[in-house]
Amino acid sequence: MSPCCNTLTDSPLDEETAQTTSDLFKVLADPVRLRLLSLVASQPDREICACDLVDVLGRSQSTISHHLKVLHGSGLLTRERRGTWIHYGVTDEIAHATHIVFSAVPSVKSGATAGVSVDVASVRPRSG
Repeated sequence: MSPCCNTLTDSPLDEETAQTTSDLFKVLADPVRLRLLSLVASQPDREICACDLVDVLGRSQSTISHHLKVLHGSGLLTRERRGTWIHYGVTDEIAHATHIVFSAVPSVKSGATAGVSVDVASVRPRSG
């Protein structure tokens, strides 16, 4: 892990950080929003016109607009009106963070965590 990033093993999360992170995961837990974020982040300029997203996802314009609004409201997407269309983008900071999250997906998908269970009652903070 690069020194820019704190991990769960560095120190326990404080309540505010845990809540903020949880809220972000809730936004990303929707498959349509996850695909939208991925589509925007994977563009050469990390931006795309909302008009180009409807056909790609096969969802209605109102559904796409709703999910883009949620992503923008959470700070994951930027937006800029250009004429009659709105262009959504991803900042460098968000692109870096999504790279970290998305790079973990193949490990989880391949079953790297399958069969892992933790008895929460037996977990104790490490000493020292």
